[in-house]
Amino acid sequence: MFRMWGKLFKNNNIIKDTTIAINDYSLSRTQMVFQALEDICYAFDLGKPIWLDANVKEFQRLSRTRFRQDNFIEHISFDYLEIQVIEE
Repeated sequence: MFRMWGKLFKNNNIIKDTTIAINDYSLSRTQMVFQALEDICYAFDLGKPIWLDANVKEFQRLSRTRFRQDNFIEHISFDYLEIQVIEE
């Protein structure tokens, strides 16, 4: 089972969080990451963030990354969205 934890932070406090599980092993890891991110954004009623080079490098190294205002087209009411793979 692939599980990803999504958290919204404001002033260093978690204001919302959710865990997404994906059991479809016909998908590649990258496809699972994108699907889980899409499900997290749907749960939080957010537009999908843009992956910048720094996000890709951080995610490859640590299996987690943070999306700030620069990653979103619309204005966000929180400091950042953090995603983290918690189980593969």
